[in-house]
Amino acid sequence: MIDLDTIDVSNLNRQFLFQKCHVGRSKAEVARESALRFNPKAKIVAHHDSVLKAKYGVPFFKEFTMVMNALDNRTARNHVNRICLAADIPLIESGTAGYLGQVTVIKKGLTECYECQPKPAQKTYPGCTIRNTPSEPIHCIVWAKHLFNQLFGEADPDEDVSPDSADPELVGQAGQSALDTTAAADQPGEGTSKDTQATSNGNVVRVSTRGWATSHNYCPKKLFTKLFSEDILYLLSMEKLWEKRQKPNPLAWEEAGAMGGDKEGGSNKGGIADQRLWSVKECQEVFSSSVHSIRKRVTDENTELVWDKDDESSMDFVCACANIRGHIFGIQRKTRFDVKSMAGNIIPAIATTNAIIAGLIVLEGIKLLADQISTAKTTYLNRRPNPRRRLLVPCALDPPRPQCLVCAPRPRLALKLPVGRTTVGALKDKVLRGALAMVAPDVEVVDGKGTILISSEEGETTDNEGKMLKDFKIVDGTQLSCDDFLQNYNVLVDIVDCDQLKDGAEFEVIGDPEQLKKEQEEQAKEKEKAAEQGTSSSSASRLPASPAVVEEDDDLVCLDDEIIEKKRKVEEEKTEDEPPLKKARSGGASKEVEEVMVLE
Repeated sequence: MIDLDTIDVSNLNRQFLFQKCHVGRSKAEVARESALRFNPKAKIVAHHDSVLKAKYGVPFFKEFTMVMNALDNRTARNHVNRICLAADIPLIESGTAGYLGQVTVIKKGLTECYECQPKPAQKTYPGCTIRNTPSEPIHCIVWAKHLFNQLFGEADPDEDVSPDSADPELVGQAGQSALDTTAAADQPGEGTSKDTQATSNGNVVRVSTRGWATSHNYCPKKLFTKLFSEDILYLLSMEKLWEKRQKPNPLAWEEAGAMGGDKEGGSNKGGIADQRLWSVKECQEVFSSSVHSIRKRVTDENTELVWDKDDESSMDFVCACANIRGHIFGIQRKTRFDVKSMAGNIIPAIATTNAIIAGLIVLEGIKLLADQISTAKTTYLNRRPNPRRRLLVPCALDPPRPQCLVCAPRPRLALKLPVGRTTVGALKDKVLRGALAMVAPDVEVVDGKGTILISSEEGETTDNEGKMLKDFKIVDGTQLSCDDFLQNYNVLVDIVDCDQLKDGAEFEVIGDPEQLKKEQEEQAKEKEKAAEQGTSSSSASRLPASPAVVEEDDDLVCLDDEIIEKKRKVEEEKTEDEPPLKKARSGGASKEVEEVMVLE
């Protein structure tokens, strides 16, 4: 049993193994202790560790008859799926989301693997929307999480929270007046809270959010003034942004301190504390106290923090910042409970759902132990009964998909990106580790010279990461051999040089290079026809779009996606014409049919 997590109070309502006295302890170790109380003769080894570590590789997995998955993130699911395929060990994959659940069996060469069907991509938002023009509560929550990382965690330039003067909606010198005003006002010794500095030659140099905060000793009042007043004034100077939008209203520290009571929704006393809506004044107070608390931890521990929804100060900070920003932009504020659910991508876990799915896992495990994999099923737990009044819908296991990028005999894909603007580091982190879920990627250019682009050996190719792909003579048509030795996984990547991608994406993964060629040929033919007919626009624009950009995964696998819905509908259509399992009692007043379903 492998689990990296420790028990939190929020875990107590979704299972039957942990109690309040176990909070803070290893989930794996406590689960072992609880299980042994049911059967002291059982042999269970608990590992409080990450399954992604190299020591849990193919040799380790080969020691077992089967593997049961109950993971909560797609990265780990992908990894275990690939390890089990490499070790040729059956995998029972499972998941729950609220009232929904699913159990399936994966066996190399016999069934679909976990990655045969594309999963719904995580919902992402353009950076300019987050920084400049939020319109929904989630935009403010994402901004607040980015702000936490900028101030206390590992800062990512792509998550900068400062107003974006490079917004594609802006033209000319929009916002320059505010920047000039800022530079002029930022005189030494005045302690102003601007994130720009004027140099001796008149140029304006941007200062990082953390650098600015450090220079002002993380003063809550100055932070508040910068984030919620001066940055908003800067945005207002970008007049083009507000031609068709409601303008935000800057909020001063003193003004926020006077906003409380019924009118602001903060006086609804009673009930669960997390489900009470804070007033703007309360948000300001929580902002101030959480900044002090988190700053002290960073200083005392001398480390960068990782935002955790279960850390009280971190959650308070994000909730307060998101609600203050929401107030400024006229967006509905949310309770701490709602913010936690949205920020953590949480669908509430339900103990009975988990119990049902755990039971189904055991049933499929018994089949595997009895060498009856032919009787294994994929079983879905529905939110409501189907036309046959069944909550549990068993389906036959599907065979492997020939075009799968993981379990196909020779996985191959096409990768569209601008080789002149894509760094080796971006290829490694965003494509290989992000989109393709590799853990320790190695990349070799298929050029007959054995050019090593990326090595999993620490420090071996670090110098390459800042260079562009074109610097290694990678052009349209170049092939890359990408390998992950931990997962025993290899995929051949065909590079397609493309300067402009749909919706401003950085790259696009296409599962079948041959299909890409066909689409390109069809588009070329359409363009030729359009040119012959003298039309101004090509009908190629109406061709079916290529698969969507593969983006980073979220922490929760949504089971109620289109693929599953299609399977459910097929099964339900099959059963609609079947005779009822039991005839209605003759002479009875009720016309309902009692049914009993037996899982084979």
